[in-house]
Amino acid sequence: MAVMSLFDPSGIAVVGASETPGKIGYEAMRNAVKFDGPVYPVNPSAEGTAFDREFVSSVTDIEDDAVDLALLCVPATVVPDVVEECGEAGIGGAVVFAGGFAEAGEAGERLQRRLLEAATDGDVHLLGPNTSGFLRPAEHMYATFATDVEAIPAGDIAIVAQSGGLAYALAFRAENEGLGVSAMVGLGNRANVGFQEAIEHFDADDRTNVILLHVEGTDDARGLLETCRAAETPVIAYNVGEQDVGDFAESHTGALTGRYELYEAGFAQYGVPTVRSSQELLDAGKALSTCPRPNGPNVGVVTAQAGPGIAITDRLKAAGAEFPTLTDETQEAVEEILPGMTYSANPIDTGRPMPEFGDVVAAVARDENVDVVMVYELFERGLGYPTEALEGLVDEVDKPIVFATGGPDAVLADELAGLESLEIPTFWTPERGADAVAALVQYALRNADPDAAEAEEVSR
Repeated sequence: MAVMSLFDPSGIAVVGASETPGKIGYEAMRNAVKFDGPVYPVNPSAEGTAFDREFVSSVTDIEDDAVDLALLCVPATVVPDVVEECGEAGIGGAVVFAGGFAEAGEAGERLQRRLLEAATDGDVHLLGPNTSGFLRPAEHMYATFATDVEAIPAGDIAIVAQSGGLAYALAFRAENEGLGVSAMVGLGNRANVGFQEAIEHFDADDRTNVILLHVEGTDDARGLLETCRAAETPVIAYNVGEQDVGDFAESHTGALTGRYELYEAGFAQYGVPTVRSSQELLDAGKALSTCPRPNGPNVGVVTAQAGPGIAITDRLKAAGAEFPTLTDETQEAVEEILPGMTYSANPIDTGRPMPEFGDVVAAVARDENVDVVMVYELFERGLGYPTEALEGLVDEVDKPIVFATGGPDAVLADELAGLESLEIPTFWTPERGADAVAALVQYALRNADPDAAEAEEVSR
């Protein structure tokens, strides 16, 4: 199914547009007019203008062929009729904000069947129903009634979530941390546009380097998994439902949660890294969107403080990481730099930050036995970070280097900007850095060969 009209429209109609602040039709219209293309307010009971645009009474009255997306800010009972009109008007995409469909019992299921029939007859691609919409910041496309969404910057991470609330939580958290998104989509009930269609669309999107999934449940798990495997863009999944939350999930988006263990095994078999929280999902996305693809699970750890290094190593071992012996050449180079009291095997502990810390990191990164480098260094004002020593290193070795640290808020953001500019993602706790590397390790294990996932499970 081609969903260009939905996610990449040329023009927008806001059905149920309103001039009354606080109403969904007002908030959706206020967001929509930021789009560079034509935007029409549609309301049969309104006159005059909304946001300096003349009201029209129906989408069938719009003569502009560029309008191919409708935002439906109308009650659930009239949604099927409006979608039928969209089909008549040649509008190929519609966002259905209203709830009260499959998630709301038998009557809602009947209404959703009516909606799907209207969409099928009119060749209309539906986001929702029961969705808070989507956004594409680079295109100033805010197809939502949520407020303050213009604060979310453009970037290369696509968020595709079953829950609109979790999608926005991730998008705003990304903004808090200086990250940007290529798209953010709340799928809702997935009447005829679901995981597969969204993943395929953003896999083909030049602005997207990684796709983050939030999954509550689906009636076509194999289709989801096969779509993930076929995607050239890395996909990472946050699969909820480890405990029995089936009734709650079904009342939310009409999702029937499957067995958590089966989903986890399926993602492993089909090459998809999985995480256990929304923060891990975002951190994994940051690492995979920033770093080169890892060739294997062999991690070289360099730490300036032993305690955080031990915590990182423990966490990575639990995730299936390997800690290879460094080559003789690397060990000789490291031992020339480090005093005898430090630990020069892998992981390497320098004891504290030192002027040559970056040289140690570079030596480990150049080691042919290492696929991923994990670095931890507390901030010390007198030394700063080894930005100059690491300049050009990622391009030279073509492997991920991930940096974790701690220090005062007032200095970290500015000080770490230099490392971020070198395509070295940075994290503010040992655990978050380790979890980001764990996602890279999962990606390498699960995409190395057809037997990788089985080998990973056996090793655990």
